[in-house]
Amino acid sequence: MKRNQSGFTLIEIAIVLVIIGLLLGGVLKGQELINSAKVKNLGTDFRNIPVYIYGYQDKFRALPGDDANPTAHLGSVAVSGVGGTLGNGVIEGNWNDPVTSKSEAIVFWQHVRLANLATGATDLADPSYMPTNNAGSPIGIQSGTSSLTATPMTTTVGGTTTAISGSYVICSSGILGKFVKQLDLQMDDGNTAGGSMMAGQTTAVGTPMTAVPTASIVDSSTYTVCMGV
Repeated sequence: MKRNQSGFTLIEIAIVLVIIGLLLGGVLKGQELINSAKVKNLGTDFRNIPVYIYGYQDKFRALPGDDANPTAHLGSVAVSGVGGTLGNGVIEGNWNDPVTSKSEAIVFWQHVRLANLATGATDLADPSYMPTNNAGSPIGIQSGTSSLTATPMTTTVGGTTTAISGSYVICSSGILGKFVKQLDLQMDDGNTAGGSMMAGQTTAVGTPMTAVPTASIVDSSTYTVCMGV
C-alpha cells in the first residue's frame, strides 16, 4: 500500500528562499539608508555653523561670542563672554568648555540664537543649552590656532606635528567610527588624520586630540570629529 508523503516541494522551498532574500535585502537597504541619513545630518551641523557666523557678522559687524556690545544688539538678556578679549575677532575658549565658564565659545550659542540664526535655548542655565548632534553628544566651536597646545586637534606627518587649520574649528563628539569614515569621505578627503576634517579620541577640556588615521578607526568606537573652516 502506497503511503502519501508530506513535505515541501523544491518549488515551495525556492519561493521561501527568494522571499527571505528579499526581506534581508530590504532590511540591509533600509539600514544603509538610515546610516546615510545620520551621516548627512552630521554633515549638516558642520555646514550650518559657519552660516551662523557670517549671518551674525552681516547683521552686527561683530563675531558671535566675541561681541563687545551684545546687549545693544540682542537685548538685555544677552551675556558677554568672559576669559578673553571682547571684540578682538577671536572666539576665545574651548569648544567643549563647561557652560558655567561662560567663555566666548559657550556664549557663541546664545548670541546666534538671540539673533534668530539658530534654534535652541538662550538661557545658559537651561540643561539643553549646549547643542548636540544626532548621536546626542556635544557640538562646539572655537577659533583656529597654529598653537599645538591651544588647538583641539593635531596631526603628525613625517614626524612633524601640526594643528588642524582654519579660522574656526567646529567639533562634534560621540560619533561612531563607521560614520566618521563616511563623513570624512563625504566632506573632505577620506583621510581622518589629514585635510580640513580630522577625527580623534575625545580628551579632557583644553587637551588637544591626536588625529587617528582612517585605517585605525574602529567602527564600533566613538570619536570626536573636528573641521577647520
